[in-house]
Amino acid sequence: MALFKKKKIQSIGDSQYLTLREERKIAKENAKITKAYEKRKNRTKVPESEYLTEMRDPKNVVEFDNLHTYFYTDVGVSKAVNGVSFDIPEGSIVGVVGESGCGKSVTSLSLMQLVQAPQGQIVEGQIRYKATNGKCYDIAKMPRNEMLHIRGKEISMIFQEPMTSLNPVFTIGAQLDEVVLLHEPGTTKEQAKARSLEMLKLVGIAMCEKVYDSYPHELSGGMRQRVMIAMSLSCNPRLIIADEPTTALDVTIQAQILDLLRDLRHKIQGSIMLITHDLGVIAEMADYVVVMYAGRIVEKGTVREIFHTPKHPYTIGLMKSKPSVNKLVERLYSIPGQVPNPINMPKHCYYKNRCEMCQECCEGDFPELMQFSETHFAACHLYRDNKDLVIYDSLTTGAESEKAEVAHE
Repeated sequence: MALFKKKKIQSIGDSQYLTLREERKIAKENAKITKAYEKRKNRTKVPESEYLTEMRDPKNVVEFDNLHTYFYTDVGVSKAVNGVSFDIPEGSIVGVVGESGCGKSVTSLSLMQLVQAPQGQIVEGQIRYKATNGKCYDIAKMPRNEMLHIRGKEISMIFQEPMTSLNPVFTIGAQLDEVVLLHEPGTTKEQAKARSLEMLKLVGIAMCEKVYDSYPHELSGGMRQRVMIAMSLSCNPRLIIADEPTTALDVTIQAQILDLLRDLRHKIQGSIMLITHDLGVIAEMADYVVVMYAGRIVEKGTVREIFHTPKHPYTIGLMKSKPSVNKLVERLYSIPGQVPNPINMPKHCYYKNRCEMCQECCEGDFPELMQFSETHFAACHLYRDNKDLVIYDSLTTGAESEKAEVAHE
């Protein structure tokens, strides 16, 4: 037993280790912190004035303002989302891109108040949402019982893997009806069924009655994903969060799902937050693009600005990683290294150790977002003295730029 207590555990990096005693100390401190956050969220009689706020721009549906979402683990605090700020305008599609582990899904889960608790907590910042009743709420401060009136009704989410999102022991119809019965008081079972069948038809499912009585395992991946979309649309939401909705689907079904989302955006007059790794999907679907890296935004702008004139070396690396039909290469480009562990992040630029354009100026603190146009921002020291500096290869990004141009004309 004594030998076991002296054992060291690698936790954060190759040069940092924690003993079991140190882990227990961290866990004890984290328990105190998370208990205070949970106590605040579980309050029931909270005056509305405490979480009411005002939108910076009335044309936006959601505004993320300096959002920090941390996970309190036994080896330290993981800063999964570390100061994220961007807007989702009404009737638009905002694409969020980045490698796995960059904080895309945690940002969306923060908006839904679905971050895994008690370890995961929103510790700072605002998430302003303009509801259908005209009021503006700060979701980061809303108690859980009040959030139930918004989540699933006004803000809905299409999860990444439909097989794990649908309950295998209930029929499709039972799960669709539950959404309507829960969020539309006074609705009868017959009305809920009619609404569910209407949604199944809307997403292009044939033989709706048969699918309605089926179990999830009896449907294909594309059908299950359509069911998830139908479920998210049941209460006419103002915002749909699509977390990589086409990752597990084949190419033909992907195209159908994307066309469906594009058409539904106009039918419901809502907005979409689209999370994906596929830059081709972003070029075809999005109006605005947010590029995330290691929990921070490194670049954001319109789809034309991101694809025509990318500023950040990470964005340029993502562009180079995309196969091009008009350029012959022996080996597809890959960004060296991997996303760093979000525990005990350095003060300098997180992309510094992987950047092929790293200079002496990159040794300083993390760069602030610099503005290049009304909508285009990037966080890079290379532009500190010259905003007109061009560091991207137009031939590399030309194919995607043309695709984005055609998709939006």
